[in-house]
Amino acid sequence: MHNNISAFDSKEYDKKIVQTLPYYEEFYRQVIDVVKNYNNKKTMWLDVGCGTGKMAEFAFREIDIEKFVFCDNSDGMINIAKQRFYKYNAQFDICDILELQYHKVFDVITAIQVNHYFNKEERIKCVHKYYNALKPDGIYISFENFAPFSEIGKNLYLNRWKNYQLQQGKSLMECEEHISRYGKDYYPISITEQVDIMHSVDFKAVEILWLSNMQVGILAIK
Repeated sequence: MHNNISAFDSKEYDKKIVQTLPYYEEFYRQVIDVVKNYNNKKTMWLDVGCGTGKMAEFAFREIDIEKFVFCDNSDGMINIAKQRFYKYNAQFDICDILELQYHKVFDVITAIQVNHYFNKEERIKCVHKYYNALKPDGIYISFENFAPFSEIGKNLYLNRWKNYQLQQGKSLMECEEHISRYGKDYYPISITEQVDIMHSVDFKAVEILWLSNMQVGILAIK
């Protein structure tokens, strides 16, 4: 059995994540808009940490998909995704990202709220895996929690985040438990460090796509 390292069980994930992350669905709209403007051909797409298949929900509706590969280390998540998308041209992999073996296969790779579960050294290895799996000129897009530059900033942003969750109907205990995971169950690094990692892996272009609260979207082109 592969365990889900998300804060939420696979059966309640979609409901809880919307209560937790401001602008969550906007992440996916931004990804689709970038892909549509950058890539106008039939698309091989890998979504790592795919969860229940939210990225695929948008991609199949908007993009000409040659094959969509779902990858997650949770068999619970993969099983839900498989139930939702088994009729589509899709592949479902229960796999740790650090074990990916693809080489120059994909036009698009996405990682939405995934890499912050790895420490910095593991994160660098993951980004190498994504780079190797992309075709030349392929695009990689990630959305991640990020670490503010100062302790004052971190405390302010975390308090803001807690209050957002309260406003979405979560209990105070739920909110405080989630905020307490920072630096313990997931490991944010600064936006600068995230960009530097992508440059170190040799992506030819790296750009900030989206920024809100404590989440950042970054795209990189091989």
